[in-house]
Amino acid sequence: MERRSVLYLHGFASSPQGRKIALLRERLEPSGFTIVAPDLNAPSFERLDFEAMVRIALEAAAVHAPSVVVGSSLGALVALAADRRGVDAPLVLLAPALGFGARWTEKLPEAERLPFFHHGAGEEKLIHRAFFESMAREDASREPPRSRVVVLMGRQDESVPYALVEDVWCRWVATKRLPGGSRFVEVPTGDHGLLDHVDLIAAEIREAAAVD
Repeated sequence: MERRSVLYLHGFASSPQGRKIALLRERLEPSGFTIVAPDLNAPSFERLDFEAMVRIALEAAAVHAPSVVVGSSLGALVALAADRRGVDAPLVLLAPALGFGARWTEKLPEAERLPFFHHGAGEEKLIHRAFFESMAREDASREPPRSRVVVLMGRQDESVPYALVEDVWCRWVATKRLPGGSRFVEVPTGDHGLLDHVDLIAAEIREAAAVD
């Protein structure tokens, strides 16, 4: 069986050992997929840098030639940036964290280092405020992606406003530059993690790989 590679880009304060990645491996790897999930906590969570995250994604794509790139939350912004820089594979974006930096800097306390619970490490860690400030200037969604894209967005997302993502999608559609087959999938009962909808995610990954 010829195995196909899925490049999975995890979200903020997560890791390659995340629960969603493990569940997708259970569903996809028996049918010929290999999930490649690099650690995007680069150069470390405490000194997180978006450009370093994108470089890691580009390097992984160069090595593994993915059939599909999956980006979860902040990882979706990394996936969009990698697409702009030449990674040629269909995108499956899960609860993309659009407006990430701007939304956070508005409510964060004035401090140089800020505590966040890191789900991958299972403990609270500090991160520098400069990361959020730099992300407030990053507009990964300014142009529609070059590759075919499916966005899965939960109506019950507690972290990213559904309306914000829907508005960006409508803007992309209005440009008439979205590749054919691109779709926006509303998940009526979905929250930000979408863990209860892993079967849907797996199905979208299979379909993206089959169409490619």
